Amino acid sequence: MNVDLFTHQGIPRTYLEKTDEELVSLIESVKSRMGTRLFLPAHHYQKDEVVQFADATGDSLQLAQLAKKMTEAEYTVFCGVHFMAETADMLTEASHTVVLPDMRAGCSMADMANGFQTERAYEILSDRLGQSILPLTYVNSTAEIKAFVGRHGGATVTSSNAVQMVEWALTERDILFFLPDQHLGRNTAHALGIPLEQMAVWDPIADELLFDGVDADIRVVLWKGHCSVHEKFTVGQIDQFRRTEPDRTILVHPECSFEVVDASDLNGSTAYIIDQIKRAQPGTKWAIGTEMNLVQRLAHDYPELDIVSLNPFMCPCLTMNRIDLPHLAWSLEQIEAGHPVNVITVDADTTRYAVLALERMLERS
Repeated sequence: MNVDLFTHQGIPRTYLEKTDEELVSLIESVKSRMGTRLFLPAHHYQKDEVVQFADATGDSLQLAQLAKKMTEAEYTVFCGVHFMAETADMLTEASHTVVLPDMRAGCSMADMANGFQTERAYEILSDRLGQSILPLTYVNSTAEIKAFVGRHGGATVTSSNAVQMVEWALTERDILFFLPDQHLGRNTAHALGIPLEQMAVWDPIADELLFDGVDADIRVVLWKGHCSVHEKFTVGQIDQFRRTEPDRTILVHPECSFEVVDASDLNGSTAYIIDQIKRAQPGTKWAIGTEMNLVQRLAHDYPELDIVSLNPFMCPCLTMNRIDLPHLAWSLEQIEAGHPVNVITVDADTTRYAVLALERMLERS
């Protein structure tokens, strides 16, 4: 095979040279021929050029659960990021193949915690604070981290059920260890009445517990991780709208910082944000603090509302946007040819404990 025909990601250059019209036709043709053998879910943050082909749109866990239900499908082409495809692989049967069109589609937040770091942190924290520590992980984490949580009696959480799951964790053990997103953990614990003064931060790079008080006061340890998209929203942006357009409602995702969530009018999961917009009165004005592709899609779908991004200079999630027409067309043609590329496979031991963490969440939310 002539290596010069390929880019460094492995995709043949011929796909990159096709027009959008050619790629759309190719994708539609493969989907039509494969029928129910193929399931193509797309996360809410995907570009419109990809979403147009989606059999379903939603958040990461919702789409993975749908993949499990698609018993006629032999392949799931997950238009999202790596950890989402991992979850789909863990929930589907062994005969079901999960593909990620571009392996560069990752999540910077999920990559902020690995198995070695978390096991070491748990050991150090247990020695220092005592054994009564329960880990929870946001579903926006790798299968490895979900398995770590499952082995230690914890569970996963979503931004929709974080309140229920954090409340459960705080009744089960003395201390909650929340990873990898410190902001979701902090915002959720504070909403349940835990003061900021009782929350510490674990720095996995320095192997250091960041806390100014007395260890005995700690109720929550937050992993020092964040979403690079949602950290781009600031109180200054909210203040600007308050001065110039006080009638504009500020609606943000709880992956934003505590200060931004505290200064907003409403905050909630992606599903919550979509629901608020669906139920909004015509003519109302909204500034939304979440990923730009979703904000732009909501603005397009609800023209009777005035919807803008809280950050007018916000870019879409760069890793999520790795999925594009050339990669999608390539992955579909390779599947149809019987040579699927970028297959996502999670080993049995990791799957066992990660699914246990997911099941604990589903039982309680």
